[in-house]
Amino acid sequence: MPEGDSVYQLSKRLQWIAGREVTRTSIQVPSYATVDFTGMTCERVWPYGKHLFMEFAAPGHESQILHTHLKMEGTWSMHRAGERWRKPGHAARVVLRLSDVPKADIELVGFWLGVVRVFPAREYALEMGYLGPDLLDPDFDFDEAVRRIEAEPDREIGRALLDQRKLAGIGNEYRAEINFLAGTHPAELVRNVDVAKHVQLARRLMWANKDAPVRVTTGIKRAGETSYVFGRNNKPCRRCGTLITKGFLGGEGDLERVMWWCPRCQPEPGAPAPHGG
Repeated sequence: MPEGDSVYQLSKRLQWIAGREVTRTSIQVPSYATVDFTGMTCERVWPYGKHLFMEFAAPGHESQILHTHLKMEGTWSMHRAGERWRKPGHAARVVLRLSDVPKADIELVGFWLGVVRVFPAREYALEMGYLGPDLLDPDFDFDEAVRRIEAEPDREIGRALLDQRKLAGIGNEYRAEINFLAGTHPAELVRNVDVAKHVQLARRLMWANKDAPVRVTTGIKRAGETSYVFGRNNKPCRRCGTLITKGFLGGEGDLERVMWWCPRCQPEPGAPAPHGG
């Protein structure tokens, strides 16, 4: 699933639509099938955690926000109007044709989007206020993120990090790498870990990757060496050589998610601390 840095980069790539007029709208989601941005101008595009927002406005009309979430498979593609799409038409959830005078109009197509919603811009805070501080916000509220996580001391730290109500942007890859770097097992309870350390790591890792073409947590960009534990089941820990283990733990919405950890560097809750180097 795309994480906060992926959506941040997507938002940067879509900045070209700001200031352009919508000449055609098609939202292929029943609840919003009648929504029409035609004649409105895109005022801005921005990310918040894993969410992407576009605001549309026109004189005499209330500004509207298009809220989307990529989930597992979602993508946004750009095409010249009339060109054949590179993905199947039945997968399109949002189609926005935007003016590009004197050239042909451009179609921005959202395929397989996991969430598509539209609401008045004045309701943005009401609709999205449940989200925790955005890790990629220049004014990231560190203390508030720590407070929200510590408010549930009997929750596993691995679940808390994935909870977008605590802090926004972390997905399974960052969760795995943060826990490894902090030396904590994902199933360890919040009350038993240094929450501030985890939040500091999360902010540092995602900020370092926000403009990077390849996500790296090890400091090494070579293929196969970019992560410590994520996706490395039964491979040796880069720190101690112990084989990485894979298991499952609930995440956002308490859906089970795969987790990876080093049994030596990240002892399971209640296990004796390792000795030696």
